[in-house]
Amino acid sequence: FCFVLSGSSWDAAYERELQTFEDIGDAGEVWFGEESMERILRWLEKQKVPFDSSVLDIGTGNGVLLVELAKAGYVNLTGIDYSASAIQLSEKVREKEGMPNIKLKVEDFLAPSAELSGFEVCIDKGTFDAISLNPDDAVGKRKQYVRSLCSVLKPEGFFLITSCNWTKEELLNEFGEGFDILEELPTPKFCFGGRIGNSVTALVFQRK
Repeated sequence: FCFVLSGSSWDAAYERELQTFEDIGDAGEVWFGEESMERILRWLEKQKVPFDSSVLDIGTGNGVLLVELAKAGYVNLTGIDYSASAIQLSEKVREKEGMPNIKLKVEDFLAPSAELSGFEVCIDKGTFDAISLNPDDAVGKRKQYVRSLCSVLKPEGFFLITSCNWTKEELLNEFGEGFDILEELPTPKFCFGGRIGNSVTALVFQRK
């Protein structure tokens, strides 16, 4: 089961997680579960993506994915989130894990700052989903997301997206202009009414 919160609900959720972390040291939920992080790490390893590649985590939340990337050996990591509470939480997680080199910033990806550019890998676990469900001009926001992605990701850079709201075909349509599909990553399957499907879609694109 997958759901996406509205903007104010995300802020409230991260404020609660921040308080919980301060109380008991628990970083909170891993969006899409730990398996989604392992899937990303396995692909980067298989692709032999260099450890000094610049990596951007779009909508980093509690920053746990960046910590796992750092533990795997990646050294040029940046996480952004429009929620200041999320960045506060990810900063505390970073400190607890002893990963001072992870860069964290409050940023609205739909209006990225000029310094947010030149990344070789961009990762999205659920942020495009959240933007897609915004009741205020969702279509326009999806188009702006693609424009922002093109501005921050280098030509031939990789974009790894995990979604629970979009099928492979729909994502190919959304990102078809400016990106080539490289690979569909295996995700858990479910059976309902005799038909087999995926509750989560994970794709790797390369910027043209």
